[in-house]
Amino acid sequence: MLKEFKDFAMKGNLVDIAVAFVMGAAFNKVVASFTGGIISPLIGLIFKSDFKDLKYVISEGAANDAGEITGEVAVMYGDFLTSLIDFIIVAFVMFMIIKGINKMKKKEEPAPEPAPAGPSEIDLLKEIRDALKK
Repeated sequence: MLKEFKDFAMKGNLVDIAVAFVMGAAFNKVVASFTGGIISPLIGLIFKSDFKDLKYVISEGAANDAGEITGEVAVMYGDFLTSLIDFIIVAFVMFMIIKGINKMKKKEEPAPEPAPAGPSEIDLLKEIRDALKK
């Protein structure tokens, strides 16, 4: 059973998927950093606040002794928009990578058409029989 598992785990496709998963997670962190550090502040300039902190308050909360607001109910649309921008960036980059890989792949040559079939053995034997009859 251990040998079967080793054979399964070492198949090329599974290893490729594992490497792609790790690289995708690292790339997602880079994109999240890009969005949070560059895109969000620029968009935040438009809204005059931190983009991730944009929210629609449904129910106001009460401030406690430490000055923190508790009991607030809010829709955090700024955080959602940041995640949406992250997704769009990752999807676009993956699209470009797949497009580049497909372009680099060797184009398959079409299979040559089979040679026209000549007369079969039976047809040749019939011709010989007919020629001998004459």
